[in-house]
Amino acid sequence: MIEAGIERAKGLISVVASDADNLFITMTARGLNPKIFILARADEEHTEKKLIRAGANKVAMPYLIGGHKMAQTIIKPAVTDFLGFIIDNRDMGLEMVELVVGEKSGLNGVTLVDSGIRQEMDIIIVAVRKKDGTMRFNPSSQTRIESGDILISLGKSEDLKKLAKSLSGD
Repeated sequence: MIEAGIERAKGLISVVASDADNLFITMTARGLNPKIFILARADEEHTEKKLIRAGANKVAMPYLIGGHKMAQTIIKPAVTDFLGFIIDNRDMGLEMVELVVGEKSGLNGVTLVDSGIRQEMDIIIVAVRKKDGTMRFNPSSQTRIESGDILISLGKSEDLKKLAKSLSGD
């Protein structure tokens, strides 16, 4: 891990076949880089809690994810198709991204309706993750944009770049 540059890495994905090995990799990575984002794979549900305690930020359980996706495809096929289209189809030019609101942003403290994001940039704000971690889905037009918020945004790539620049405040 040291040879791979773990000390300066922003993220690590541990997806080896053994839960025990993923646990060891997670603990080692967390010890070498306390700030790194760690996504670890688990097969067993009881391993998820252990991986979190060992330092994983998120745990992915492929069989659970796959089963959930298959069930959703049966129950809500149009929704599943739409989400897959947005996430996987770059040809359409739409992306869904996370954009962080910087302290110097001119939109800091402004409501969504007054921001012009929808009207001028043709971007949909799907959700806002507030600094405290709470998620506001389909936020109202009166939702105030604040420094540290993450805007889950849907739009064309070039429009999202403009919004990202505006939110950074640079």
